[in-house]
Parts: sequence; C-alpha cells; structure tokens
Amino acid sequence: MEKVFSKPKCMSNTPFHYCPGCDHGIIHRLVGESLDELDLAAKAIGVAPVGCAVFAYDYFDIDFNSAAHGRAPAVATGIKRVRPDSIVFTYQGDGDLAAIGTAEIVHAANRGENITVVFVNNAIYGMTGGQMAPTTLVGMRTATSPYGRDAATAGYPIKMSELIATLESPVYVTRVAVNTPANLMKAKRAIKNAFQLQKEKKGFSLVEVLGICPTNWGKPPIEAHKWVTEDMLPVFPLGVFKDKTGVEKS
Repeated sequence: MEKVFSKPKCMSNTPFHYCPGCDHGIIHRLVGESLDELDLAAKAIGVAPVGCAVFAYDYFDIDFNSAAHGRAPAVATGIKRVRPDSIVFTYQGDGDLAAIGTAEIVHAANRGENITVVFVNNAIYGMTGGQMAPTTLVGMRTATSPYGRDAATAGYPIKMSELIATLESPVYVTRVAVNTPANLMKAKRAIKNAFQLQKEKKGFSLVEVLGICPTNWGKPPIEAHKWVTEDMLPVFPLGVFKDKTGVEKS
C-alpha cells in the first residue's frame, strides 16, 4: 500500500493544476514510476510544448525543457544529439503533436531518433477552450464543431500510431489507455518498455495514451471513461502497431 499512496521519487510535491478527473496526473505518475524503476531519473530530460501539460516541468524533479507549439520532437532531437547518454522524452497532446507538430513528429520518427514520445490523445484541444482537434471523432461536438465533426468538410480523425508505424525507422509504436485498472497496468508497461528501449539505444518509440478531458467533453469523469470504452476505442483501437525488438514478448 505504501507504493500506492507514495509519489514517485522523481516527481515534485507541487500540486497538479489539471482539471478534476483529468488523466494527465495519472499518466505523469506512470512516467515517473517508469523512470524510477529503471533508475533513469538522474539522466532524464523531458520536453513539453504548448498544451495542458506545458507546466509538466513543475511536477517532475528532473531536467525539463519547454518547446514552441508542436516542436518538442525537434528540441528533443537537438538535446539527444548533444547529450546522447541522456534519456530524452517528449510529453505531447493531440492538438500539439497531431496538428501543428505533425511534420516534427513524422520526421523525427522517420530519422529514427533515439527518443521516447508520450502522446496523450483526448480527441480535443484542452488548454485553449475545447476546439476540434485532428483526433476529434466524427460527430463529436466541440467549441468549433458545435454540430459535430463533419467528415465531408473536416476529414476523419488522424490515427497517429498507425501512421507512424508505417515508417521504417521507429522500433516501438503502441496505443494504450488508462480508463480501467487493467488498461492502466498495460499503459505502465508500455511506457516503461519505451524508456528501456531508449536506454538500450534501440531507436524511436511512441506510446499513445487515450485520456479523458471531462471539462471540455462536458462529462463527469466516470461517464468520460465510459465514453472512451464505447466511442474512442472503436476508432482508436488499443494495441502494438510496431515492435521491431520484441519488447512486448519479454
């Protein structure tokens, strides 16, 4: 029980600013636990761009950088190349990674940069008021799609894990969720696997985590997690889309 109620050693005592029910706090903990268990915190460097997690540097007791909107993979690339023995990771939302940062993530993945990307997909722009994101589901109402996303004019949700997995260089691409205890444990394993692969200098890894945004979805957390199960998972199925190292079998 001590582990359940104690915070990871590499995380600070700063209270989260996230909205009640937001999954960012849970995902932060999974990152922190993974770094601690792999004894990587002392050499870890995080990069957070614009988005709800822009203040992630307040919550981790490790080196952290801020990047311009969408540019975290480029900043992480620079850091990793000048400090190759560091463990460099980005923590990005869907409005950031899948919109303004699309080119950055695709080319970092295509180059096979030895970095870890934690990509939180809640199908909406969270920080800026709940606008439609590239991952917003067809028919989903947002501040900029009050009648629901129309595929005829706005296209379909971009499935970033599937897209990145088509590239030759990435070694590990997976999609997980934290909507149930079982899924949460799988998410922890995936994040830890991704850091382990970077430690072993295997190459580029991306872990997409489906999260909830109760505030902008207009749903209580319990209903929001149910919506993930019933509505998000059919569009964004969980699973490993690329594993060149066999880490999921270990």
